Amino acid sequence: MIHNIAQGVQAFTSNAFLVSPEARGDHGADGRTVLVDTGANFAAVSHLVGDVDHLDAVVITHTHPDHVGNVDAVRERFGVDTWGFDTSHDAVDREIADGDVVRIGTDEFRALHTPGHAVDHLCLYAPDSGVLFAGDLVFAGGSFGRTDLPGGDGRTLVESIERVVDEVSGNLQVLHTGHGPSVVDGPQQALEQSLQAARLSA
Repeated sequence: MIHNIAQGVQAFTSNAFLVSPEARGDHGADGRTVLVDTGANFAAVSHLVGDVDHLDAVVITHTHPDHVGNVDAVRERFGVDTWGFDTSHDAVDREIADGDVVRIGTDEFRALHTPGHAVDHLCLYAPDSGVLFAGDLVFAGGSFGRTDLPGGDGRTLVESIERVVDEVSGNLQVLHTGHGPSVVDGPQQALEQSLQAARLSA
């Protein structure tokens, strides 16, 4: 079960995906309840306590303020560690290195270091279910992450999208992005459209 707790929030925030194993049948007990990004500028804890009584981890796609603004409140309320690429940032307690496998819900997600939008950017892909958390790498409609912020680079972004396209290799079923709607119809095509647009812009 994947639920965007930031859906409908009228504030500058990223999406924040609560992934819980309860809806995955008999294997729910083997899963982990994880929040992918915390969002910012809204009461994330209030949204979470209506859905879950605990979190096993928070996973951060990157440390731009709109993705980590609620980290302190979530950590305090749930007593949970945050995981991300760059442990030198205050919002990240534990490291997820490129290629690490992270259990989110009942799926095993492979972490892909995908800089270009941010130097510490991670995408997370579960080959068994075809689910991709893309952060701000790509978005619905063939758009892609901005590269004009510190640490951004257009050519690097293209290389990161190319890596993700190769990784999902036609198996992509759902694309969850850091902003805007998730893509459930034609996610592979949406990803490839973003790649083409990024190449033209780089």
